[in-house]
Amino acid sequence: MIINVSGRTDVVAYYMDWFVNRWNEGYFDVRNPFNPKLVSRIFVSDVDMIVFCTKNPLPLIDTIHLFSVPIQLQVTITGYFDDIESHVPDKRKVIECVRELSDYLGKENVCVRYDPILLNSKYNVDYHIRAFNKLCMMLNGYVSKMIVSFVDDYKNVRNNHLDYHEPSNEEYLTLKEAFEKNDIKVVSCMENKYHIGDKNDCCVSIKYAFERTGKFYKEWKARDCHCVNMVDIGAYNSCLHGCKYCYANFDSKQIMSNYKMHDPKSSLLIGQLSFDDQIKVRRK
Repeated sequence: MIINVSGRTDVVAYYMDWFVNRWNEGYFDVRNPFNPKLVSRIFVSDVDMIVFCTKNPLPLIDTIHLFSVPIQLQVTITGYFDDIESHVPDKRKVIECVRELSDYLGKENVCVRYDPILLNSKYNVDYHIRAFNKLCMMLNGYVSKMIVSFVDDYKNVRNNHLDYHEPSNEEYLTLKEAFEKNDIKVVSCMENKYHIGDKNDCCVSIKYAFERTGKFYKEWKARDCHCVNMVDIGAYNSCLHGCKYCYANFDSKQIMSNYKMHDPKSSLLIGQLSFDDQIKVRRK
């Protein structure tokens, strides 16, 4: 099993104590977001690899050595300011942390996500090209690939009345040409219409997973992205970064409520188990 930590929230940034506690305890309990009374129990002994996805990798500096399985690190770094990302840490510190973790993990196991690409009068094509090129220059030799995608029309995007437009064909081709000129490989995530980079690669490919674990994983059926199947241990509406484009936060009131219910000693990320919860062991 490969666990995703996490596409639903930033576990590394806000809940790393919980993750370490659960790893030491030997299992995680994860509520089904579509059927909350159904809980998956995931044993650490069944975990073959961890994919850490975060905007703040700093908590990993002191904890990365605790995990005895292969790790892929995906760090999201964009060029936005606090009008779009209100609580993301200083990106200079994030970049320095990526370099340090790359020395530990090996650059082949570190990716940076420059996504989503949001186009408006402030964050226009020229702005993104400059930001992306600068990021590639600062990370050259430390990461295996840059993962890109364009912003999607999620509920949170609409709720925030986010100012953006879909790329014109000229804008798309200009970005594509500029991004692909860098020395770091570029791949697209969940992009068919506006694909940039190597079409034969993805975030976590079948080939990469086999090389790391010695096991053959099928593609993730829930997503049309060609990544291998992963099990997400996170919970929606629980990240405090405040990014206005986020798909995982769509209820602002629920975010703080969930955060207050978090207990680092609980088997669940948010709240506690109830007597009527149905627990099923998940093996893959």
